Amino acid sequence: MSRIGKKFIPVPAGVNVTIDGSMVTVKGPKGTLSKEIKSEITVRQEGDIIYVERGNDEKISRSLHGLSRTLVANMVEGVTNGFIKELEISGVGYRCAKEGSKLNLTVGYSHPTFFEDTDDIKLEAPTPNKIIVSGIDKQKVGQFASEVRGIRPIEPYKGKGIKYAGEHVIRKEGKAGKGKK
Repeated sequence: MSRIGKKFIPVPAGVNVTIDGSMVTVKGPKGTLSKEIKSEITVRQEGDIIYVERGNDEKISRSLHGLSRTLVANMVEGVTNGFIKELEISGVGYRCAKEGSKLNLTVGYSHPTFFEDTDDIKLEAPTPNKIIVSGIDKQKVGQFASEVRGIRPIEPYKGKGIKYAGEHVIRKEGKAGKGKK
């Protein structure tokens, strides 16, 4: 039995869960999310608790059990609290600024790079070296943060670039010049 899959999901007050066959829709104070669950998995609600169960012990059912439970739990968490990814910019002259609904990144290229807020994702730049990506869909927040980070990933020699907050970067030593003869 899946240790994650057998846990139940509590539904907080103010969140409405609708299960229509294989489609699970979660509506809360921050928005609405829908997800289609595979036919091997059944989702049922009893009061303020959601149960995710599998019909048999085949390999595909076992692999989808924990995944499906986590996806539904992330939907409930997203419409209740939302998800946040923080990015840090380090390097001389590297900075970011919010201009209306656009995020302007100046990270060592000859031109500035722009990212725009979408319906699902909101960008903030509280300081010139910090970016906050927020939204209700965990997958979209992580994907967007990864795309922003991909503009200038952190490099190991000087530590310049964009990294996740709390990410540890292993620094490398530079060239070791040959000794004089």
